[in-house]
Amino acid sequence: MTSHRAQRSVHSRRTTSDGSRDVDSGASIGGRRKAVRVGVRHTGGRKKLFPGLPSVPSLVGAAVLALAAVGVTISQPEVAPVVPAATDFPKFAHQASVLNADTSMGSGSALTGRARAVSRDSQREAVQDAADAELQAQAESQAKERNAALRALAVSAEQYADQIAQSLWQLPLPAGSYRLSSRFGECSYLWANCHTGLDFAAPSGSQIYNVAYGVVTEVGYAGSYGNRTIVTLPDGTEMWYCHQTSFAASVGETVVAGDPIGYVGSTGNSTGPHLHLEVHPGAGDAVDPMGAALVRGLQF
Repeated sequence: MTSHRAQRSVHSRRTTSDGSRDVDSGASIGGRRKAVRVGVRHTGGRKKLFPGLPSVPSLVGAAVLALAAVGVTISQPEVAPVVPAATDFPKFAHQASVLNADTSMGSGSALTGRARAVSRDSQREAVQDAADAELQAQAESQAKERNAALRALAVSAEQYADQIAQSLWQLPLPAGSYRLSSRFGECSYLWANCHTGLDFAAPSGSQIYNVAYGVVTEVGYAGSYGNRTIVTLPDGTEMWYCHQTSFAASVGETVVAGDPIGYVGSTGNSTGPHLHLEVHPGAGDAVDPMGAALVRGLQF
């Protein structure tokens, strides 16, 4: 006979720490019961910590009203001024002296820096002034040298101009006032030898002019040449002015081109009034006066 044990479902209840309950469902699985948690909600208000006492906001409001009614004021305690002791004055004096020393040192440094800057500026200006003075002196020296060179050049130019003027030749009679009656080298029964000069036929008494710069070295009668004047040029060339009727220059006189020498005549071996002109280079033999004049830019 088999007996069956009736299984009874026993429900046990257990309250957890969070207020929920575990309910045993009574069912067993493998000889073990399964616990089922059933949540229980509390709908009531939170309980006061100290029942019978008023809340905190109520207490604060009451305190404020009490203070306003009584007129209590809150003030900080007065702080008495601190008076330094007599022994502290040397310390303060030392600190003040240190501060003054620092201030004076800073001021002295600033003044020294400014003085140095002014000194540098002065030195720079002095150097610039010295350089300017040196440049001015150089410029003045160069100007003096240039002026001296210009003066020397002017003197040289004048001397050269005088030499040129002296070397220039001009006609012994005004142009158009004469005619060439005999030329150099012509031969005739009228002369013992061929003609050694150039004849300018002109009215008697016409003014004769010096041809070139020189010195009068002879004035007088010379036989067949009649009244003759000889002018010696700087290079030694002699100019002979012959057959004059009278003289206008003296021995030793310096004459330039254009100065009066004498007057046209017919003294000596002559067939009529005329100027017989001869040119003797180096006081030697006569050469053609026309050729010598052409070399010097003069054409008779």
